[in-house]
Amino acid sequence: MSWRSLHVSPCGTHHIHEDGQVAYEECFDEVHKFHPPGLAPVHRGGQAWHIQDDGSPAYDRRFVRTFGFYEGLASVIASDGWCHITPDGQDAYPGRHAWSGNFLQGRCAVRDDDGAYYHITPAGNVVYPERWRYAGDYRDGLAVVQAGDGHSTHIDLDGKLVHGRWFVDLDVFHKGFARARDDEGWMHVDLQGRPGYMRRFQAVEPFYNGQARVECFDGALEIIDESGATMVTLRPPRRSEFAELSAYMVGFWRTQTIGAAVELGVIEALPATESEVTDLCRLRNDGAGRLLRALGEMGIVARNANHWALTQRGEFLRADHPLTLADAAIEYAGPFSEMWGQLPEALRRNSTWNAPDVFDEVAHDEMRCVGHHRMLRSYARHDYAEISRALQLRGNERVVDAGGGFGTLAQLVLAAHPLTQVTVLERPEVVAMAQTLIPGLEWRRGNLFEPWGLDADAVILSRVLHDWDDAEAIQILKHAHAVLPPGGRLYIVEMLLSEEGVAGSLCDLHLLMATGGRERSAAQFRRLLAQAGFECTAVQRLAALPTLIVGCRHD
Repeated sequence: MSWRSLHVSPCGTHHIHEDGQVAYEECFDEVHKFHPPGLAPVHRGGQAWHIQDDGSPAYDRRFVRTFGFYEGLASVIASDGWCHITPDGQDAYPGRHAWSGNFLQGRCAVRDDDGAYYHITPAGNVVYPERWRYAGDYRDGLAVVQAGDGHSTHIDLDGKLVHGRWFVDLDVFHKGFARARDDEGWMHVDLQGRPGYMRRFQAVEPFYNGQARVECFDGALEIIDESGATMVTLRPPRRSEFAELSAYMVGFWRTQTIGAAVELGVIEALPATESEVTDLCRLRNDGAGRLLRALGEMGIVARNANHWALTQRGEFLRADHPLTLADAAIEYAGPFSEMWGQLPEALRRNSTWNAPDVFDEVAHDEMRCVGHHRMLRSYARHDYAEISRALQLRGNERVVDAGGGFGTLAQLVLAAHPLTQVTVLERPEVVAMAQTLIPGLEWRRGNLFEPWGLDADAVILSRVLHDWDDAEAIQILKHAHAVLPPGGRLYIVEMLLSEEGVAGSLCDLHLLMATGGRERSAAQFRRLLAQAGFECTAVQRLAALPTLIVGCRHD
């Protein structure tokens, strides 16, 4: 009988024929299924190898672990690392890896000691120069790779990008479509990386004969066709759209509850009992209990017996946390909530509404000024860790961080490139506060809408342009252009609006209400740069929320 008829026994220690008869006398600690050319991986007594269909060893060598043969080669763990062997137990190539997959279509994904993935040929040759955060198996000549920012795309057998579109998550193609996820949910994309329809889902399965099973965000299960239309409803929604909409409408409950907890000192009082919070924060008899339970519903605090304590989420509300959101809680529950009350007027035609000058308001309120810029520093510390590396500076440039706040990004740049000369250009009141907090940086008091009086090799505008409408943004860009030499670099750090979806649109409305500004798509930034004399040379998504847009000054 052929090895093809052999199966792993129920106990997993040997192989059996289709009729249940034992295939050989040997017994192992663990066996796996047979693969062409008729060999199976086995493990016994801390050693691993491959056997033939009669249970005898296929070769004399022993390994730490062995896996099945694919396209004539098997991945194994040797004493000095991962590699592939031929059916006679010989190395297929001299190299070693930190991990190796299986060969499919003449390519195999491997990982090096630095954690980077790439593909090799059966001879062990590297297929392309790029290194990826992850690389998957090939199917139909295409594979999924993940970049360092966490986004994924497809490459061909030579490692070239197939469509150049990037997704939050991605699968290989099946019958002309691949499962893909963007910031709004799961969908199917075609070979050009284009969504097959506008809808997004909680989960999707591959298409089977033109139809796919999907789960909607409300918990409903459907069968859709390739246009995204519903063909069959398998399960009705598990959540009411009425209730979902109502939950959005009362979102201010959460904002005000968190703001009150910070303002009343409840966060700083924990851990404590309900009665201790009542006394420490001078609350009414049932006030502490009602507030703590509401915070518990949001996962900000948790109760153990009679004591309440902050959760990991709640710790961010402590004033001394390096990423404190205490100031943000006060801003959102107070001034920002008041601003949002004017949204109808801001959108109505022929309205007399004007965008507030939030920067001037903050500058003339000493207490709010400190808290507002601490809030911005927390967001910067959370989101900017990858930026200094993504800039790819030589290390000796003159860099202007325009509108750089308390200098968080400037510090990161200096830490990565100590010989770089970094100047933070900011409003006078911000410089006055920041200089006492961060020694060592160069500071320049100034106005972004007036000549900067500086010379630079590179300019950083991090979350600056989104505070302004297009005319003002172009004015800032022109001042940046003036301080750079021909070929000088401009680095813009912003959250990008989706080109095809709606992700980021609520933040866009917030900017309208807070500053009169706007979020923008990559295409909109390219147009702004062109109008200010820059060529957009790169749009690089980072691992956190922001995207890095690189511009080069024309002659």
